Order: sequence, then structure tokens, then C-alpha cells
Amino acid sequence: MRRLALLLISLCLAMPALAADAAKPERKEVFGDVTVHYSVFNSTFVQPATAQAAGLVRSKNQGVINITVLKGGKPAVANVSGTVSDLTSRQSALTFKQVTDQGSIYYLAQFPIEQEESRTFAIKVGSGDTSNDFSFTQTVFPGE
Repeated sequence: MRRLALLLISLCLAMPALAADAAKPERKEVFGDVTVHYSVFNSTFVQPATAQAAGLVRSKNQGVINITVLKGGKPAVANVSGTVSDLTSRQSALTFKQVTDQGSIYYLAQFPIEQEESRTFAIKVGSGDTSNDFSFTQTVFPGE
């Protein structure tokens, strides 16, 4: 649990440096009382023990997308799915796994990064009886 908390703190600290759109202070979408926060980063930013605890593969060629769903300002259980596509429209499904730590709920998925390129993420978040879709584009880089 302590390692997972360290992961989450590290992700929060890394978000400003990793955000593709520096003019947008937060990476989030709001749908009524549901707020979805998201971030994308290379898996090498995660410490080995933390990655193991979260079930992530650390590799310079693996990216991670982190989704957090809040309903009424509190962590919410949701159905999260999505795809990632490159500039040639080659699309891959994202398989999210739920990680719960000390009352917080995160949804993590990994995807391959072969080279620096712009990727489009299409995300679907189901919470209660509603389902919301959003997409965003971000440049991703292989790690060192």
C-alpha cells in the first residue's frame, strides 16, 4: 500500500511536466457531477517496487494512462474502456485495471510506445446509469 501511495504521489508531481498542453492547467473532463482526471506517462517514471505492486510492466517502450473518476467530489467506481490510435489510424484497445488504495480508486492501462509520436486516446467512462466519452491527443516518447 505504501508503494502504491508513492506511485500516486509521483504521478501527481509528474503531471505538470508530462502534460502535452501546458496552457491547460488540469487534464480533466467534467460531465455534470462526474469529473474524470487523466494523465499519460512512460512506465519508466514508476519505481520498480511500485510498478510491481500496481501490476505495471516497466519498459522504455510502455506507456501508462491513469484515469481517476470522481462523482460529487468523491472517488467513484466506474467502467473505464478506451482505445489509443496513432497518426495512421492504427488503433489498439486499452485494458484498464482498477487499483484501490486508501479510499482512492485509479484505472490504469498500458500501451506500446515505439517512437516519439502523437497519439489519440478515446476514453469511455460509465458511472451509474450514465456513460460519457471524451478524447484527447498527446505526444508520447519512449523512455531512456
